This record gives sequence, structure tokens and C-alpha cells, in this order.
Amino acid sequence: MSLKGKTIFITGASRGIGKEIALRAAKDGANIIIAAKTSDPNPKLPGTIFSAAKEIEAAGGKCLPCVCDIRSEQQIEDAVRKGVERFGGIDILINNASAINLTGTLDTTSKKFDLMMGINTRGTFLTTQKCLPYLLKSSNPHVLNISPPLNMNKRWFKGHTAYTMAKYGMSMCVLGMAEEYKGTIAFNALWPKTAIYTAAMSMLSGPEVKDDCRKPEIMADAAYWILTQPQASVNGNFFIDEECVRRAGITNLDQYAYKPGHPLIIDFFLDEADYSNIKAKL
Repeated sequence: MSLKGKTIFITGASRGIGKEIALRAAKDGANIIIAAKTSDPNPKLPGTIFSAAKEIEAAGGKCLPCVCDIRSEQQIEDAVRKGVERFGGIDILINNASAINLTGTLDTTSKKFDLMMGINTRGTFLTTQKCLPYLLKSSNPHVLNISPPLNMNKRWFKGHTAYTMAKYGMSMCVLGMAEEYKGTIAFNALWPKTAIYTAAMSMLSGPEVKDDCRKPEIMADAAYWILTQPQASVNGNFFIDEECVRRAGITNLDQYAYKPGHPLIIDFFLDEADYSNIKAKL
């Protein structure tokens, strides 16, 4: 199955994992609606919705960049409307936009709490809600949230309870909506086995962790495999990127490493994670 002609609505795709997923879909000739805030260059975070759109079109897709803060219901509605007017519908939604603040309870301000809940949980819920009428008309609709498995190990709440709550909100959308729309729309989550090095990761942990990470292309290839499956066959899963690329027939995972053979950081929310080799604080 190909994504040629499919229309994909992606939040937060001006850089990082979201952009890589868009570029992978563009190779098939997909239509991409980017809904993200960054319209002007940021010296700390390279890339805007417009620069991403140019890359997507150069890769073979069509792109509509929409300035959209998904904390605003009106801005989501406007982006969805513009996308439907341009491309005629929506076949796939990727809830990628996310905010992170790894602070304890006393150090988490109400502003940071509201930011994470507003983007991660509320933004995912509302964006899905606004796209649903169009997804229900698609021949093979998918919703993919870039969020972790619902691991109730206390380790993943201690130290950053607010972030975990907000991120798990995205995963709970998958859990509930997969059952609510079973048989009509595939709802799945995708999470990396290892840390993915992006501009945001560099800001969080410093450039020195790059060799301990993988490239975002592994998430793009994993997402591509999920989105090209019949919706009825892949509903309600909490996928890990390694599993997906292997099921796609990719066996050489070294191609995704910045430094092949170097030990990799296992990502948050996976119990085998060991951060003893991290040089910078995550």
C-alpha cells in the first residue's frame, strides 16, 4: 500500500520526528498539512513550517503549512478547514506536537503544567476531534499519536509527574478511541526504543549525547509501516519503532545510529532503560 494521494494532517512538523515522517510520506506523493507554531526562524530551534514545506515538496509531496497553536480550538478548526479546502479531505492524523518539562512537583510552575497538558493531552484530543468527521470518510483512516506505552511503573512518575501525566494523556486517547472507533479508524501510538537526537533533544541534554541516540528516520520508517497497513489490522497498539521497522523487513538498524556500535540510551517509559552512561542530565 502506498501513501500516494493520501492527505496527512501532522501537528508540530516544522522539525524533528514530525518533519521526518512528513518527508517519508512525501516520497510517495502524499499531501501534507503542517499544523505548527513556528512561522519565524528561531535561533535555538532551526526550521519553520515554511522551510519544512519546501523540503516536503522537494521530496515529492504537496504541502500546506498552517500556523497553528493546538492549544487554540479555533486555530485547529481553521487549519483543518484550510486543509480540507486544499486537498478535499483528511486520511491520516499524526499527533506529534508535544511539550516537555522534566521537573518535580515543587519546581513545576502552573504555566509549565498548563503548557504540557494543553499541548500534549488537550491538544491531541481536540485535534483528533476536529479531524474525525473527515477521517470517517476515508477509505483507510489512521490516527497515530507519538506517545509511549502506558507503563504504570512508579519510576516513570517520580521526578516528573506532570510531564508523565500529560504524555500519558496522549496514550489514553489511543486506548479509548481505538475501542470507540474500532472497525472504522485505526488508532495507534508509536514510541522510540532509544532516544532520538533532534534539535529539541540537543536543547534538553546537550550535543554531547548525539552519539548515544538514533536518527529520527527510524521513527519515520516505523510510522510509514503502520500507516500503510489496513486500518482493521493495526488498531489499538502501542508500537515501538524497532518492532515496526523489523516488520517492514528492515534488519540493519545501524543505519539509524549516529555512531554505529555505540551504546544507545533507552528512551523514557521503557523499563529496560539505563541512564548510567548519560553525560548530561535528561
